[in-house]
Amino acid sequence: MRENGLKILWRDGKSAVNGWLGIPSSFSAEIMAQAGWDSLTIDMQHGIVGYQTAVTMLQAISTTDVVPMVRVPWLEPGIIMKSLDAGAYGVICPMISNRAQAEELISYCRYAPAGTRSFGPVRAMIYGGADYPQRADDTVLAIAMIETAEAMDNLEEIIGTPGLDAVYIGPSDLSLALGHPPRQDWPDGPVYEAQERILAVAKRHGVVAGIHNVTAEYALRMIKLGFQLVTIASDTRLLGVKAAAEVATVRQGLAG
Repeated sequence: MRENGLKILWRDGKSAVNGWLGIPSSFSAEIMAQAGWDSLTIDMQHGIVGYQTAVTMLQAISTTDVVPMVRVPWLEPGIIMKSLDAGAYGVICPMISNRAQAEELISYCRYAPAGTRSFGPVRAMIYGGADYPQRADDTVLAIAMIETAEAMDNLEEIIGTPGLDAVYIGPSDLSLALGHPPRQDWPDGPVYEAQERILAVAKRHGVVAGIHNVTAEYALRMIKLGFQLVTIASDTRLLGVKAAAEVATVRQGLAG
């Protein structure tokens, strides 16, 4: 079976740089896949990507060695299993707030007897290889998002759930949960301290910690802290910021 490059990086104590895909296009996914990311995550929660388009985006990513992942809309077995059947090598699930939910997520990502994933890897075997059924449980990543007040109260039991591969911080929802405006890249303060606490618990349990970032500079800061999965912005943000900057440069030149 095709190896999961993220697991190799984490095993060697290294950090992975993850890109985020919200544009529903196989072409933009293909362009992003050529940019040198370790992994790319298709956002089916807050992006406007539907399942059929996500499949074509997974196909585009598979032209490279970039690890394909999906953030599913919710803790729902159908979409989790369909995403894995389509060839996703990792599932990031939002709003995991207690151990029972973490156990559900893990179960949906594993075949019996370890879990309850239904068998039908229609594209996953094409992408992963003929021995996918035998090795999928040890290859596919189950990643729980920590972003609620309840999750902060239940950190130890969530992160200590057997079979959980990683936790991923959603800073905007975590900010709201802690009574602050939604934002990312907190320089300090209560949200930053909560991020540090999540990382500390993850390290204690031997679980990888990941976080969403706006800038490369903040991502580097998080890597130095010990995060092993850092996401830099998204295709939508990168496109919008770069386009606006180029237009502004020309307009300033004309005004001058």
